[in-house]
Amino acid sequence: MTPSVLPPRAPRQAGTAVDLAAVRKSYGDVHAVRGLDLAVDRGETVALLGPNGAGKSTTIALMLGLLAQDGGDVSLLGRAPEEAVRAGLVGAMPQEGGLIPRVTVRELLSFVRGTYPAPMPLGEVLDVARLTALADRRVDKLSGGQAQRVRFALALCGDPELIVLDEPTAALDVTARRELWQAMAAYAARGNTLLFSTHYLEEADEYARRIVVISRGTVVADGSGAELKKRAGGRRVSVDLDGREPGAFRRVPGVTGVEVRGARVHLTTDDADLTVTALAQGGALRHVEVTGGGLDEAFVALTRSETGDVRSGAGGVRSGTGGTHAGSVL
Repeated sequence: MTPSVLPPRAPRQAGTAVDLAAVRKSYGDVHAVRGLDLAVDRGETVALLGPNGAGKSTTIALMLGLLAQDGGDVSLLGRAPEEAVRAGLVGAMPQEGGLIPRVTVRELLSFVRGTYPAPMPLGEVLDVARLTALADRRVDKLSGGQAQRVRFALALCGDPELIVLDEPTAALDVTARRELWQAMAAYAARGNTLLFSTHYLEEADEYARRIVVISRGTVVADGSGAELKKRAGGRRVSVDLDGREPGAFRRVPGVTGVEVRGARVHLTTDDADLTVTALAQGGALRHVEVTGGGLDEAFVALTRSETGDVRSGAGGVRSGTGGTHAGSVL
C-alpha cells in the first residue's frame, strides 16, 4: 500500500469533540441507554465495546442526531449534533448502507462533496481513503473491502473533524480490514477524532488509545487496553479437561470464569497460585499453563451478568462465574 504523500494538516483546535451527559433512551419498557456519560477529546481515537444489546448502536444514533434522547444532553464539537453534521464537521459511517450503482468512485464522491459548504479536496479524499487507483472504477464493480473504503470516503467528503463509525469492519476479511484501518489511521494521524464501535477486541486494543466498555446502556469501564486488563485483574490457568465436567471447575478456589476449547479447559482466576494448588491437590494438574489475562478476559469480567454460566466451544468470548471453596474439588 502506497503511503500518503500529502502533508499533514495543522493541528485541530483543542477541546471536546463528543460530550454526552446523563443521556437516556428507552423503547417502551426497554431501557437501551441509561444515564450514559461520555466525553471524547479532540484528536482521540476511541473504541466502543459491549455485548449485543449493550446500547452501542443506540448511543451512536443519539450522538449523530438520528434519534432524540429522552433525557440528558448531547453535543459534538460544541454544537448540537444536527448542526455539526450539516456543517460538515462530523462524518458518519453506518453499519449498513448501499452505494449508488453504475457511477464511478470519482463521480459519487464529487456529487457528495457538492452537498457540503467547505468539502475536503477530492484528491485528499481519494488519498486518505486509499482509493486513488480506483477513482474511475464503477462502484458496483468493487470488492466488499473496496466498497467499505468508499463508504469511509463518503464520510470524509465534508472535511470533518470527527468521524463516527458503527462496526466499520464487520464481515470483512483480514486483508480488507487491514486496508480499511490503514485509511482510518491516515485520517486520525491528521489530528482528527475517530470514534468507532466494534466486536473485534483485538482491533480495539490495536487501534484505539482508549476503550470505552458499555453494558446495559451505561459505561462500565473506560481506559486503555492495558488499563482495562489491569482493572479486570486475574490470570488464566489452562489444563487438560481429561473427561471432567466443566462445571466442576467452577468450584476451584480463585476461579471466576470457565471456558472449554476442545480438550482443554481455560480458567480465569483472581489467584493463580491458589487455583493451581487446588488443581494439584485434586490430581488435575496435567499440562498446566498460566498466562496473564488478555482483553477477552477483561471484557468478560467487566460485562458479565451476576448469573454464572459455563459454555463450551471452539472460540469467542465465553465465561462463567464461580465461587471459592476450600479443599479438593475435582
